[in-house]
Amino acid sequence: MRRPGLIVTADDFGLHPSVNLAVERAWQAGTLAAASLMVGAPAARDAIARARACAGLRVGLHLVLADGQPVLPARLVPDLVGADGRFGLHMVRAGVRFFCLPRVRRQLRDEIEAQFAAFAGANLALDHVNAHKHFHLHPTVLSLLLDVGRGFGLRAVRLPRDAGAPPWLRPWLSLLRMRLERAGVAHNDYLVGLRQSGRFGEAALLAALDALPAAGVGELYLHPALESGAAIAPSMRGYRHADEFAALLSPRVHAACARLRERGVRFGGFADLLGRPP
Repeated sequence: MRRPGLIVTADDFGLHPSVNLAVERAWQAGTLAAASLMVGAPAARDAIARARACAGLRVGLHLVLADGQPVLPARLVPDLVGADGRFGLHMVRAGVRFFCLPRVRRQLRDEIEAQFAAFAGANLALDHVNAHKHFHLHPTVLSLLLDVGRGFGLRAVRLPRDAGAPPWLRPWLSLLRMRLERAGVAHNDYLVGLRQSGRFGEAALLAALDALPAAGVGELYLHPALESGAAIAPSMRGYRHADEFAALLSPRVHAACARLRERGVRFGGFADLLGRPP
């Protein structure tokens, strides 16, 4: 197992100006190391501008294939989107179609490639890749992500291996890990945040930091913003974004991170802690 390290990441960078501002401030405060960018989201341009101004913030691609909008025009991916031109929330149904229908897979590949290309066009170093709602656990999405990503400098992918993951998810996690290692793509050893997604307040964050494994590189992901819930997105009605942002700025959390550093825990992005894959 690798030396202890922790990657603190904000997801949904680019979704809303309030998210972008929270990411910038949390990075300036020294708690946040990385952010996962939604290149087709409404506030993506603002997020890219802030990322360029924050030298040292590690930015990855947050691939969106559910509950969001595509980068390609809807007419080019008609089998991926609904009448509103957006990806839906029915991920099981979408996943079956990804697996079974060649025309859907062709459109899926085109959209994944378009999102990688949009990230490359932002002139940001690609620190990592993951998918909104962890859709990269789907074997078809993962295959296309790895195949397309090679041409865009893919180095690391999030492994959503959380101790609180439901039992039915474990075979998919094992398959994901095996395929990443076979492809020579780096990944974190464990994840923190699956059970607390959207409600990572100060107490929960302190408890998570206190319970980190003694070895291995972990990723702790949050959804910080200055506003909460439906103000950010209709599907996030129960999320406590502002509480997560406040937790990242909490003096108690800063003190807890300082104690971890004293114990030898390294902090940074995927590139900092995992480097180039073997």
